[in-house]
Amino acid sequence: MESKAAEKLKALGLELPPAPTPLGVYKPFLIDGKYLYLSGHGPVQQDKSLIIGRIGSELDMEQGKLAARQVGLTMLSTIQTHVGLEKVKRVIKVLGMVNCTPEFERHPYIINGCSELFAAIWGEENGIGVRSAVGFGSLPDNIPVEIEALFELY
Repeated sequence: MESKAAEKLKALGLELPPAPTPLGVYKPFLIDGKYLYLSGHGPVQQDKSLIIGRIGSELDMEQGKLAARQVGLTMLSTIQTHVGLEKVKRVIKVLGMVNCTPEFERHPYIINGCSELFAAIWGEENGIGVRSAVGFGSLPDNIPVEIEALFELY
């Protein structure tokens, strides 16, 4: 039987990309008691390639927001692959990092791409947690967005 989260994904017509494997010395996720920590994820696409570009130069705000949604899908893929979406009770915290030009100031708008996805999957009560959205001068491989998160498990 599919979890409610998997059903919501299907109803939204969204498909999870392949779960990424670490390219460094870290774990993509860690469970501590009833908490699931996800390392920073980037925007992995269906063909395993990354969305690339800096917001404010190569990418506009809408492309950045879509990249953040893709990061959210990548995070869901890690959860589904290693833990199971049905085990997530709620989102606790999201930290969104935006690769942008120095004059760009709409970081929260970009990270809404991920936050809106989580709210659509787990509902407003459980899908929205606390959040930070900050700008960076660069991110690994010139990805536009990197996001890490903390979830509570059942």
